[in-house]
Amino acid sequence: MNRKPLGTEARTGEVCPESGVWQVKGQPGATAPIAKGNRMPPYDEKAVTWVLMRYA
Repeated sequence: MNRKPLGTEARTGEVCPESGVWQVKGQPGATAPIAKGNRMPPYDEKAVTWVLMRYA
């Protein structure tokens, strides 16, 4: 399986490159499960950078 490495980053509006638990960069409590192919969501109504923490 060819997975993106943990720590991969994606910005709000980009296509999610890997299914898993994503965390808002700099916000340890802000996590969300996001599936590969979905658009990365905003957080607190702002564009943010998401970091891949765990695989789904």
